[in-house]
Amino acid sequence: MSLSAFATLPDDARLWLLALAHPTEASVLAPEMDALLGHWHHKGVHYQGAWALLESRILAVAEPTLATQPSGCAIDGMLRGVRQLTARLGLTLEDPQAVLVRLGDGLHAIPRSDLPSRLSDGSLEDATPVLDLALLTVGDLRLGRLERPLAATWIRRKYRDQTPTICGS
Repeated sequence: MSLSAFATLPDDARLWLLALAHPTEASVLAPEMDALLGHWHHKGVHYQGAWALLESRILAVAEPTLATQPSGCAIDGMLRGVRQLTARLGLTLEDPQAVLVRLGDGLHAIPRSDLPSRLSDGSLEDATPVLDLALLTVGDLRLGRLERPLAATWIRRKYRDQTPTICGS
């Protein structure tokens, strides 16, 4: 996974990760993403965003000043721009609530509502790699925190570590 686009950014640079429904080439996104980030500004502030396509499916956008001087409007504008450009290119973004897992045949987006049945039938196990699209910083990405085994995620805590509570005892 090449993070060269983020080489000059500090570890605390703010990060956004969005999953594409199908693999694509970075060259398909490049002109549109470069233009979007090149013109990213809000209320007189020009943001210095960088982007990378990870694993042909995960669009990573980073920006250093928004970590310390957040602007919800600037972030919303960038995300709206990403949604618009992917639509123009005929690309689909995964539901942000879906869980991205690595199975034997590649990355899959699993709807949260399907997690209990997938855990019960064994198609998701404690060792299944889960990609954490909620990472907040480039440093987290550099440290390899994008992918963790299911057992080390909220999914394990929510669905596997539940013990029934008996009323009155």
